[in-house]
Amino acid sequence: MSTRIVWLRRDFRLHDNPALLHAASRSERLLVLYIHAPDEEAPWAPGAASQWWLHQSLTRLTEQLEQAGSRLIVRHGPSLQALQACLDETDAKSVCWNRLYEPAIRERDRHIKQVLREAGIEVRSFNAALLTEPWTVQTKSGGPYRVFTPFWRAIRPTLDALEPCPTPTLPAAPRLRSDSLASLQLLPRSGWADGFTQHWTPGATGARRRLSNFLADQLERYDTGRDIPSEDLTSSLSPHLHFGEIGPREILQATRQARGDEGGSRRASNAEKFLSEVGWREFAHHLLFHYPETTEQALNPRFRSFTWDGDPAQLRAWQRGQTGIPIVDAGMRQLWQTGWMHNRVRMIVGSLLTKNLRHHWMDGARWFWDTLVDADLANNTLGWQWIAGCGADAAPYFRIFNPVSQGEKFDAGGHYVRRFVPELAKLPDRHIHAPWAAPKEILHDAGLRLGRDYPEPIVDLKASRQAALDAYATIKG
Repeated sequence: MSTRIVWLRRDFRLHDNPALLHAASRSERLLVLYIHAPDEEAPWAPGAASQWWLHQSLTRLTEQLEQAGSRLIVRHGPSLQALQACLDETDAKSVCWNRLYEPAIRERDRHIKQVLREAGIEVRSFNAALLTEPWTVQTKSGGPYRVFTPFWRAIRPTLDALEPCPTPTLPAAPRLRSDSLASLQLLPRSGWADGFTQHWTPGATGARRRLSNFLADQLERYDTGRDIPSEDLTSSLSPHLHFGEIGPREILQATRQARGDEGGSRRASNAEKFLSEVGWREFAHHLLFHYPETTEQALNPRFRSFTWDGDPAQLRAWQRGQTGIPIVDAGMRQLWQTGWMHNRVRMIVGSLLTKNLRHHWMDGARWFWDTLVDADLANNTLGWQWIAGCGADAAPYFRIFNPVSQGEKFDAGGHYVRRFVPELAKLPDRHIHAPWAAPKEILHDAGLRLGRDYPEPIVDLKASRQAALDAYATIKG
């Protein structure tokens, strides 16, 4: 009786899963395997918020497989030894998986593939995570893209022909020992993430529901609403995509259907804007594949000699949402409470950290890595280098976001700030983004004492902006 192994890593779905489809269609028994080996992803092993999501996602996957007449086998790493043990226990001669693109994982998978093939095992890998493989897209000169717009123009015409692959019928699973999910110890011991369940429904069913609701209810206002942090008008699909609970081909197909046939309509235009955000994720993986050193080193070589001058106390205040700058504190508290932050606010808090506070962008990348449920190495790297002005297609370093004017523009009524910084709730709209500038009587009427009920700003925005520009002048050449 032929047995095959499909090794699931971050592709926790049955639909549009090419490795699962390949293995299921060619075997009489199918071992669906998850191996827990976070050390193999060092120095970017999953952070605490990602581990919380992983536990929930594996729980939902286990339920899905059982409903489909199969089961998930969980083993602890190292991955090669776990695979070899399962091959011996089942007498299987074939292993397949869907590709991942982080540098450490690519190197590990290459080694595993070589060792298993030398032992006579058939090994196949597939693309489930991306619309385009990073090595298939090149500029006219034959190199990788470093600017998003021409990258997107190059791949966009090729996408409409893509379709997700079908959900397979799963063969019986071999009888094999499985470690418990509890043994992986993924849930934070402090209970910090307990509140995440109010905001998220991990798993493939939750992902599909979120996509369906977004396309039905939010796409119409996406163009104007996606920058308003108090509005729920972004898709929030990023953690589902990272863990492979839904694939980009399914998102592409559903968005095509929701767009309709009216190419010039607002709905069609918004669909294209949304798909370009999926394209930004593709661009991030394209860059990570071609520039793996950028996870810890600026793509722009000038910034490798830039003098960062961060104060550890200010970093701690930033992390805790105690900077005294309301839109920044609201974002950092949203992150801590929900495991996520609105994208517009990510840019604002990142600008303050890397420019006004002059902290190395890695300080922000590491904090986001540990606290975001959608922490993705490609997106995290591209995002922080973009904010810091040192990466591909980056906003120039001298483009320094003013958090007060950003708050006044994108949270004009103060709804977002009031939600996450409730000590400011009674301030009038005109003062909520700069309470330090409010008259004493206004502060008194709001029951607010700066420095006691809410901190004074930890940095002078005008002076720190000039200091950042002066520092940049030393390297701009």
